[in-house]
Amino acid sequence: MTMEMIAPDWMHQQITAEQYDSWSEEQCAGIEIVDGMVVVVPSASILHNRLSRIITNALDAAGGSAWNADYDFDVRLQDVPLTNRRPDVVVYRAEAIRTMPARPEDVLLVAEIVSPGSESTDRIFKPQQYARAGVAHYWRVEQPSTGVPVVYAYILDPAAATYNEAGVHVGTVEATTPFAVKIDLTHL
Repeated sequence: MTMEMIAPDWMHQQITAEQYDSWSEEQCAGIEIVDGMVVVVPSASILHNRLSRIITNALDAAGGSAWNADYDFDVRLQDVPLTNRRPDVVVYRAEAIRTMPARPEDVLLVAEIVSPGSESTDRIFKPQQYARAGVAHYWRVEQPSTGVPVVYAYILDPAAATYNEAGVHVGTVEATTPFAVKIDLTHL
């Protein structure tokens, strides 16, 4: 076993919010923190990245000046134990652009694009965490090996801290969050 194969010590201990906030962008890239423990996020495929970019751009345009849509940054779901997720797409209040990591109260919607190896996490664990944190909308995007993407839209039931299905969209997403959006996913 070479030194390159040995994980750094910080990957084997619980991380606090203060420790994480002191890390560089390079240290934070490609990881999430769940219950204080580092989870390495595998690199996304080209199709995954393209789908993420198309959805992000459409949501950003639909949000106007009130909301921004972005990808590849932290959403701080809880401080203790630290839970930071990096959704594939995040829609958040425009005035919160300098508040990073983003906080659930500033986040309108998160979208996760399911990839091989992330099925259980994106279908079960992440929706539970986002709902408990109070994120109003969750989209799960499935990429069938043949055909066009399918978007499963969910809306938060705040009393139960769970999501209720709000629609299934095949190829074209036509949804209303606080703003209406139409996204054509048939030309990937």
